[in-house]
Amino acid sequence: MTPISQDRQEREDRVWLWVTLVLSCITILTFIFAVWELIEQRFYRDMDFRQLHFLYVTRGVGSSVLLAGWAVWFVFRERRKSEDELRRSWKRYQAMLAHAADAIVLFDSNLRILEWNPRAAALYGYEREAVLGQVMPTLGPSEEEELRSILQRLRQSEASIEVETKRRTSSGEWADVGIRISSFPDVETGQRVFLEMAADLREKIRLRQRALEVEKLTSMGRLAAGTAHTLNTPLAAMLLRIEMLKDETGDGRSTEELVRLEKSTRFCQDFVQKLLQYSRPTESAMRCVEVAELVDSICTFFKPTFQLKNQTLAWDIRRLRGTFIVADRNKMEALFAALLMNALDALTARGEVSVDGIVQGEQVVLSVRDDGCGVPEDKLGRIFEPFFSTKQAGHGTGLGLSIAHNIVGEHSGGIRLSNNPERGVTVEVSLPLCHGRSHGNGNGNSDRSLLCITETCPAGADQVCADQVSSKQGIYGA
Repeated sequence: MTPISQDRQEREDRVWLWVTLVLSCITILTFIFAVWELIEQRFYRDMDFRQLHFLYVTRGVGSSVLLAGWAVWFVFRERRKSEDELRRSWKRYQAMLAHAADAIVLFDSNLRILEWNPRAAALYGYEREAVLGQVMPTLGPSEEEELRSILQRLRQSEASIEVETKRRTSSGEWADVGIRISSFPDVETGQRVFLEMAADLREKIRLRQRALEVEKLTSMGRLAAGTAHTLNTPLAAMLLRIEMLKDETGDGRSTEELVRLEKSTRFCQDFVQKLLQYSRPTESAMRCVEVAELVDSICTFFKPTFQLKNQTLAWDIRRLRGTFIVADRNKMEALFAALLMNALDALTARGEVSVDGIVQGEQVVLSVRDDGCGVPEDKLGRIFEPFFSTKQAGHGTGLGLSIAHNIVGEHSGGIRLSNNPERGVTVEVSLPLCHGRSHGNGNGNSDRSLLCITETCPAGADQVCADQVSSKQGIYGA
């Protein structure tokens, strides 16, 4: 309802109040005089003039008192109704302000605050009593200039304006907010006041930036896969040419040089092949995977990245040779890629990351240990949350450990991160062993299990685990 229609409605309500009062008084008077005439005709027909005069005076006084009492009660009743309605309206107004999801600030043309809801106090850090009547403390010089230009636009014709801007908190930090400003005449003074509704955009902007980073990383992965595919052909041709040169050359020294050149070229070819295998999307397939070969392949792939940054990557998995786990190799590669890159980001100058593992009971425990900066104790509880990161802005997406946690959960394993006594952190990943038998789902339901075909398990490289029920229902394929 617009202010003009509200004024019209209030005037109509006042008119109907007085019309109702007058009509009710006329009705009461008519009833009194009619009853009085009947009584007079029946009982007082033989009275003299003095008695009739006294009777008429008494009737007039009694009627006046009765009408006055009725009018007072009627007006008082309407006043109580209006006060109750006003009180309910005020409570609704206060509840609306208290439970509003946005920070609401009401201010005049001089930017002096007239109203300040609890959400504004929580967002900006200023209590309501401290800011009422004061100039808005959340504005810097540029923000004040921007706000005054918005107010000028509102005075001209626009009903409301939405913008993304910044507001300063009581701690001096700048918060990204989305504001919507509108204006209306003040009920008491009639002067124009302005209503600002602000939503905190900091988390939304962080998610937007991280989504862009993820998209950028995806594009870089596709570019790297394309580059690897392009390099694979000339590398194969170079190896073929080296073999031909070795056959044609009889000189021992030249042959040694060609052998060294062949090793270097084969290293490049292996690196490119691993890059292609890592970037190629594959369907989820649970298999018995040899742990030593898996770790050796992943660490070999990432070692040049560590060397490029003058860091050391070491791994010792001799104790795990001949040990198999039930896993999706593609996801295992993604798991350890996330852990290794996270450890690399945490290293300082000439740091080291080491990978080792042992067999504990029915599980293989793989450890990724670094001597980097570690994780603050108060943030360890949130370390596996999506988009949570202890790194500086622009370093990492906050998704690596979250992805690792999800992959380990899909493999019915466990993951734990703890600070080392001296420095750095250790991430321990526990995964179930593959024994060449049925791997139950952990709930005692043997009908849903992964069965290892045992012709070559666990020593065969082609060991396959088949889902007896459905790869989508089994515990490892969740």
